Parts: sequence; structure tokens; C-alpha cells
Amino acid sequence: MRAALFDRYGPPEVLYVGKRPTPAPAPEEVLVRVHAASVNGGELLDRAGRTRLVTGRTFPKASGIDFAGEVAEVGSSVTGVGEGDRVWGLLGRKTGSMAEHVVVRPRQIAPAPDNLTPVQAISLLAGGATAVTALRDKAAVKPGERLLVRGGSGGVDSVVVQIGKLFGAHVVALAGARNLDFVRGLGADEALDYRTTRLSELGRFDVIVDTAGTQQSRLRRLLAPGGRMVAITFDFTRPLAGLASILASTIHGSRRIRIFSGNPGTELLAQITRYAERGDIVPVVDTVHPLDRIADAHRALEAGGVRGKHVIQIS
Repeated sequence: MRAALFDRYGPPEVLYVGKRPTPAPAPEEVLVRVHAASVNGGELLDRAGRTRLVTGRTFPKASGIDFAGEVAEVGSSVTGVGEGDRVWGLLGRKTGSMAEHVVVRPRQIAPAPDNLTPVQAISLLAGGATAVTALRDKAAVKPGERLLVRGGSGGVDSVVVQIGKLFGAHVVALAGARNLDFVRGLGADEALDYRTTRLSELGRFDVIVDTAGTQQSRLRRLLAPGGRMVAITFDFTRPLAGLASILASTIHGSRRIRIFSGNPGTELLAQITRYAERGDIVPVVDTVHPLDRIADAHRALEAGGVRGKHVIQIS
């Protein structure tokens, strides 16, 4: 099968499409034929070597964490899933969904939304899982609370804005000037230019979701008493300082910064399916690329100014 791989850390040009054996599912596994996957920020860090202390130096490495497709083969002990079923899912803490096939456990998949194509659907999955985990499980956002989303137009934050509004929050988003109307169209009550807006003028927030990872100490000062801040990432250009800021928040004061590593199961994936099928959240696709242009997709995401997801159409 074809798969996106890289043999060394570096710029987008290190990515290539190589051949790997099509995996055979174990009795407790499912083989999925992948139709589409999306490029996520963590994959840029992995490819560039920013996370090499975790990812190591064994090559080649695969890319991709999410997928939408159909079941190609079912292990002998798997029940409730059949060949031809349309599914979507996340690999959790592994990579390798930028390939024609992927092997997963049943808990890593759920029925894909009936009303969306695989390309549309995959633009929602990773962001949706992150948004629900951050807002529902980590921050327990309540209707009427003020929510600050640092971003608003990217692949994750565009869904955080939509989920925040769905949960009844007053959503304030910090985005680029050219994307302000776009972010308001996703449901933000206020969309402000992050380049010209002073953080000190924003007032207090009950919940802050940070998708950038920088200035977390300054953002934390915007929390109202009892406020909660969830960091989707931290500053990998200054990793020790970023981790120190998060750890210090657990010791000093009540305004703790929460951070998590996503590994959602079927229940959460199925909830996002229901949101998508009801139209509570809508797909946001920036650009669709074929698998052999994976480097172009990484390059475009690194350039910034993205609206939604860069999607890789595989089959």
C-alpha cells in the first residue's frame, strides 16, 4: 500500500510516498480502507524533529492521526462492525493514517456522519475530539460563561468556536484580520485581530482555550476567579519554559492550566458524529491535496492563514 513517510527530520521536503505492506488485522482488530485524512499541527512538529525526545530516531516514520473511510476486513473476534461500514477514527498516540489502509481496534472508530463525504467529515474529527474534551471534560464550560479561543480559523480552533457556541458560551476569538468575518460566521460572538488587540483590554474569562502555546502566563491572568484554562499545546520553541509555566500553575493559585494528550474512544467519536449529522458543527476544508502532495499540505499549514483543514484525499 502507499503511505506518507519520512526518513529524517526536516522541512516538508523530507516527506515522500512510499510502499508498505498492507497490514493484516489481528483477531481483535479492524482493517480500514482510508479515503481521507487531515494534516494536524502535531505532525508538523514530529516531522521537523521538535518532539524527537518522544518520537526517537527510528526511521522511516509515518504521518497522520485521523482517518475517514470504510471497513475492509474484520478480525475474527470483532463484533458490531462489518465490512463496508463507513467509519472514522483517531489513532490516539500513534501515527500512520496517511496511508491506503490502517489497522485499529474497534474502540478507535465510530460510524462516520451519513451526511458528509469523507473529505468533509475528516475536517471535523480531530478538532471535534479536542474541543469536546477541552470544553466538556477539562473545563466543564457552562451556558453564559465567557470563553476565549486563541485562534478561531484553524483546523482545531474553528471547531472549538463551534462547540463552544453549541455549549452556550459567549465566544470571543482572537484570529487574523482577514479571517474575522469567517470566524464570526462559525458562531463567534466577537472576533478580534490578535495582532492589534491588547490582552489587557479583553476583560475576564471563565474559560480560555489556547491552541498556540505561547504567552500562557499572560493568558492565565485573564481568568476570572474560578476560571479554567486548557492548553492544547505549549511553546515548542521554548519547551522547558512552556512546561514550567503549566506546572507552576498547578502549584500557585487556583487558575490552573490544564493540558491533555487526546486518545478518544468510540463514545466521544460517536458524539461528534451526532453533532455533525444534526448540523451542530459544519465542515471547514481549506484545501484538498492528493497523497503525493503531502509536502505541499505541510508547507501550506506552516505558512499560516489557514481556514479549517488541509485534507489529504487518499482513495
